[in-house]
Amino acid sequence: MGLLRIMMPPKLQLLAVVAFAVAMLFLENQIQKLEESRSKLERAIARHEVREIEQRHTMDGPRQDVALDEEDDMVIIYNRVPKTASTSFTNIAYDLCAKNKYHVLHINTTKNNPVMSLQDQVRFVKNITSWKEMKPGFYHGHISYLDFAKFGVKKKPIYINVIRDPIERLVSYYYFLRFGDDYRPGLRRRKQGDKKTFDECVAEGGSDCAPEKLWLQIPFFCGHSSECWNVGSRWAMDQAKYNLINEYFLVGVTEELEDFIMLLEAALPRFFRGATELYRTGKKSHLRKTTEKKLPTKQTIAKLQQSDIWKMENEFYEFALEQFQFIRAHAVREKDGDLYILAQNFFYEKIYPKSN
Repeated sequence: MGLLRIMMPPKLQLLAVVAFAVAMLFLENQIQKLEESRSKLERAIARHEVREIEQRHTMDGPRQDVALDEEDDMVIIYNRVPKTASTSFTNIAYDLCAKNKYHVLHINTTKNNPVMSLQDQVRFVKNITSWKEMKPGFYHGHISYLDFAKFGVKKKPIYINVIRDPIERLVSYYYFLRFGDDYRPGLRRRKQGDKKTFDECVAEGGSDCAPEKLWLQIPFFCGHSSECWNVGSRWAMDQAKYNLINEYFLVGVTEELEDFIMLLEAALPRFFRGATELYRTGKKSHLRKTTEKKLPTKQTIAKLQQSDIWKMENEFYEFALEQFQFIRAHAVREKDGDLYILAQNFFYEKIYPKSN
């Protein structure tokens, strides 16, 4: 007895396809509406939290006309580059904020766009400089460098950052988009379900592992100029180097994160007092690890290293590493394999005129 095959008439087949397409469009529309509702809820919660803080400060006494002392008037901006151990470092700031008496604020941009509109730049600069209730403040988010000087502010914030070996950063980001991490393991990621390894992606010439995806740390330090985001721009790399030297208080590297934290604690204890010990002993500092990450082969690395884009990003990384190691060499001493912060190494003398 042959197999029974039920054939659907062509018109019904067409209707079924149309119905399926309509159903998919409806579902996509509903998902989009849910995302919009979630974003609105997050913004509403954030506004409520801000109002609560402002009301608490008002009850404690008005501060609008009271000049803050130098340390309390301090603002730090950590314009964090994705997949550079930024969550691990930020968790330390959150853990210390109550004890060290400062505020931590996440800069949440739509779709994690690192470039702000001109009007948002103005709003952001105004918030940072005049929002006394949030001072001292530690702001963090995936935004590119913004030059406060061109907005005419008298006191600029302190910029800090961390960068990473460019290929290691890209590999981590590639697997993060597919498998997430152990920080929020239940969250669905954009590329979830794609089981292709990074090696396979490079071998096939995939877009998610293309050399152009390496171009991120340079534009983050370069800023909001259009040329910063022109992949492979020599001007952008030169500007990023200039900003790193002249506009950033300290830039560390992921591979030496503990030393970066130690230097911050020594130089900015108002925010980072206790940070080194917390990093060494705390659980959160070591929590976020990308899941299912497989190290690339030597052949894959060699293929990416042929790219001019890698050469530029790696040159910038090596430049940042050299600067960090130079600063560290003049700030610490080594004893029995451990690093210790140097005590104050200068003093004042021959002070005239002499007091009676």
